Amino acid sequence: MRLHRARTAGLACSVVVATLGLSACGVTSANETGGGGGKAATATSAEDFGGMDALVAAAKKEGKLNAIALPRDWANYGEIIDAFEKKYGIKVEVENPDASSQDEINAVTSRKGQDRSPDVIDVGSAFATSAAEQNLLAPYRVSAFDQIPKAQKDAQARWYNDFGGYVSIGCDAARVKKCPKTFSELMDPQYKGQIALTGNPTKSSSAFGAVYASALANKGSFDDIKPGLDFFARLKKAGNFNPVESSPATIQKGETPISITWDYLNTGYADDLRPKGVDWKVSIPSDGVYAEYYSQAIVKWAPHPAAARLWQEFLYSPEGQNLWLKGHARPVLMPEMQKSGTLDATFAAELPKTPGNGPAAFPTEGQISKAKQAVVQGWSQAVAG
Repeated sequence: MRLHRARTAGLACSVVVATLGLSACGVTSANETGGGGGKAATATSAEDFGGMDALVAAAKKEGKLNAIALPRDWANYGEIIDAFEKKYGIKVEVENPDASSQDEINAVTSRKGQDRSPDVIDVGSAFATSAAEQNLLAPYRVSAFDQIPKAQKDAQARWYNDFGGYVSIGCDAARVKKCPKTFSELMDPQYKGQIALTGNPTKSSSAFGAVYASALANKGSFDDIKPGLDFFARLKKAGNFNPVESSPATIQKGETPISITWDYLNTGYADDLRPKGVDWKVSIPSDGVYAEYYSQAIVKWAPHPAAARLWQEFLYSPEGQNLWLKGHARPVLMPEMQKSGTLDATFAAELPKTPGNGPAAFPTEGQISKAKQAVVQGWSQAVAG
């Protein structure tokens, strides 16, 4: 799906940003800078509406939310969408569920002032930061804004992190004799043609994360992602790299028996594929521990600005945060919810175990930017041929 950033309170993030144009399409709406929302388009908090009841009423009147790049099997988004629709009677239309973060930004920039513009985006902070710098995002302080760690939000409330996870290795135990648990094991000839990613790392954060994690596993660092590119070049040369983009469908067909992606995705695959006879094992590699968060943001010219703001309020409520947790992702408000007793302990106990006991370390935005450029420039060469 997409790409992202770096943080303090538990997970990091990273993303690859590249600017590609899309042709504009769709019907132009009335207000280029704020959709058709008037007061809603400029509201920076629920208080600007006169409180949550007024915000809910305004959002219900709009009756629709334009979302993009939200697969139903990604961090439990299916249940999150259903819960929001049921609670408020607002239809959530998800365009291009498997799009990348880059695709999301392209859709926003190419549809300025159009009723087909996304209302909200869920991207990595590198993308979110870039979008904020381009003046694409509307500032809005959700009710829980002050509870979000300072390093995981924009000071102007144009974006804030939502959930995260660790790079992991998923494996079909019925098709693979010995499931690999580390990056070093992936070079074994027995895995010929079996190791896949969930996208292109120049566009997809999960794939970018895999490259960063493999760099850390091969004497690289947050300042040096090149060993990760070299690792995939060797994997390709050995015949172990599989260029097919991994998904539950390709896993079930046996096309991608080993997949490197976020732990919450691989764990979700295990849940979904178990009834279909697939024994999908998940491991967080001890030699390449890397984690990342995604970020939420409201598009400045959202055609449904009240619904966009209500969506954010829902996602950062205990209900929304616990639904991400149910999807095996780590919600950004998890530490605060543990303190307040609103965290679902059952779901928390089901999170994949991470190697080691010490706190994770994360790259800075500058390090991510440097790594991003290296991947954009070097990925095609690494896996060419």
